[in-house]
Amino acid sequence: MQTLLNLLASVALLVWGTHIVRSGILRVFGASLRRVLSTSVSNRGTAFLAGLGVTGLMQSSSATAMIAAGFVSQNLIGLAPALVIMLGADVGTALMAQVFSLDLSWLSPLAILFGVVFFLSRKNTRAGQLGRVAIGLGLIILALQLIQAAAKPIVSAAGTKVLFASLSGDPILDMLIGAIFAVLSWSSLAVVLLTATLAASSVITAPVALCLVLGANLGSGLLAFLATAGMAGGGRRVAAGNLLFKVVGCLVFSLALPWVLQGIAHFDSDPGRQALHFHMLFNLSLAIVFIFFTGPIARLIERWLPDATSAGPTVAEPRHLDPGALGTPALALANAARETLRIGDTIEQMLNGLLEVIRSNDRTRADALIRLDDDVDRLYTAVKLYLTQVSREALDEKDGRRWAEIISLTINLEHVGDLLERMLTEVRDKKIAQRLSFSEAGMRELEEMHALLVSNLRLGLSVFLTGDVKAAQMLLAEKERFRDLERTYAAQHLDRLAGQTLQSIETSSLHLDIISDMRRVNSFFCSTAYPILEQAGQLRRSRLRGGAAPAALNLGAESPSTAGRQ
Repeated sequence: MQTLLNLLASVALLVWGTHIVRSGILRVFGASLRRVLSTSVSNRGTAFLAGLGVTGLMQSSSATAMIAAGFVSQNLIGLAPALVIMLGADVGTALMAQVFSLDLSWLSPLAILFGVVFFLSRKNTRAGQLGRVAIGLGLIILALQLIQAAAKPIVSAAGTKVLFASLSGDPILDMLIGAIFAVLSWSSLAVVLLTATLAASSVITAPVALCLVLGANLGSGLLAFLATAGMAGGGRRVAAGNLLFKVVGCLVFSLALPWVLQGIAHFDSDPGRQALHFHMLFNLSLAIVFIFFTGPIARLIERWLPDATSAGPTVAEPRHLDPGALGTPALALANAARETLRIGDTIEQMLNGLLEVIRSNDRTRADALIRLDDDVDRLYTAVKLYLTQVSREALDEKDGRRWAEIISLTINLEHVGDLLERMLTEVRDKKIAQRLSFSEAGMRELEEMHALLVSNLRLGLSVFLTGDVKAAQMLLAEKERFRDLERTYAAQHLDRLAGQTLQSIETSSLHLDIISDMRRVNSFFCSTAYPILEQAGQLRRSRLRGGAAPAALNLGAESPSTAGRQ
């Protein structure tokens, strides 16, 4: 029994190591990896290599599938290039399995040692996150060694040997077990490495190992499909196409398994290596066969699998961005402005929900509001891409200014969405999770500032829509008023701390963070006034009346750093 527990613990360590590596790589290089995938779709070769390289770093084809599906969902790349990326991703996992099968026992202690030192000393830096990745790599290598050590007694132990012997004889059952394990562990790589190690230790036979490898590949496809099932647009089609590749491959290879095993045995007699070679052969074969047919397969999947509907949470999709209006710039700009106002409506929904969550401590409501930021990002991307298709040469001076105003407001609203998401997350993780409450005075302050925020959002959208100069002047005056209010309430909060008010002490950090973030949000709302006043020649007078001007204006909008300082 102890031997079996040691084996299971080693398997758990292997799964945990792959998770640490994947999450660490995404934290450090997530933006760069997304950029590589989105810009590599010019031809099949670059898309395939991008999928291979990104998956090699993350050690997870499922994570690559999520990124590619997100791009397809936002219409950033087509379905056919995304399917090529997934073919490369599957080959990437096979290559990493080959790498980890080498004798890397010397690397494990070094990776863990230096990883822990860097992670603990520089936790919030890039070097610290790379230390986290090093820890994960060291744990993977260590887990493989522990699995080999734990498997040795199993070979001679009758009870456990009978348990593993029950895997043999039924390829369908063995494939099913491999698929279930891959889904439960969220890593086909871990299952393949475990299978190879058990086969090398003679715990399972080579045919069983090959069936488990087929199941692991099938499981990775199922995992990606389940993860993208509720994704908007055509995102889930990426995982569906990849799953189709794997299902076809598993059917063909399961029928040809005896001949494939015989061929691999001539190449390498070690059962563990045979499983790894089979894993590589399987994914390379799929890539070679399907890479030139991704276009027809993509069209077939689009007919089979319609866009996601309201089966899950409602997803915001653009309503007013008519491609037929791009030839008429004035009409296209009007469409973009209408869609931008929809982003403003979503922001107002998040803003109103923030106060509800602060009052009620409703965690479910907080999670739903946090997900609304995905709608903001989706609409922001759609408006931005729509405007980039409007010919700048065809715009006169007035339309050119309007183009800049729309871009400026969408950028600012996207930043506000990120800020509100962070505020909601902090309220959920700090206030709701710890069952804290604000003092009566502190709650009144937040309610007053919130009411001003909602009012300034509506005023800012009105200024954007009408271009009214007097309303723009009111907006700048409201900005100064809000800034003074934030300073006053921060000082009053410190007075409550000095008075040893228990609720204020418990929520001090959160309270100050919320009112500071509210000031930043308000700055983004009020930045709508600057291009209107600049065009009217009244910006300088407004600055003298209202105080210091923003240090930098980008298309009439404040940068995030500028907004944070005001």
